[in-house]
Amino acid sequence: MPAEPWSENADGLTLTVRVTPKASRTAIAGIVPLPDGRTALSIRLAAPPVEGAANAELAACLSKTLGIPKSAITLASGQTARVKTLRISGAFEALADQLRTTLER
Repeated sequence: MPAEPWSENADGLTLTVRVTPKASRTAIAGIVPLPDGRTALSIRLAAPPVEGAANAELAACLSKTLGIPKSAITLASGQTARVKTLRISGAFEALADQLRTTLER
């Protein structure tokens, strides 16, 4: 299995994601390598990349998956890019375990 695309930070977890907007349905697709050698969580989003719709759907998808409020998810970088860095507030181990469980399905 590739390296995990998340790391611990002072408030919880920093997560690197690669989004694919305008997909047929919203779903977490697994871990993918990035050209710079890092890895990212691949997430397909049904929303188009227009006026923040894809970013809002990304927050909703992760909120539901992790069982946390959308307000706990902050977009740290990549507002208009496919590769984004998110800061997620909460207990690091609990968040990481939930991501691992989701990826095993």
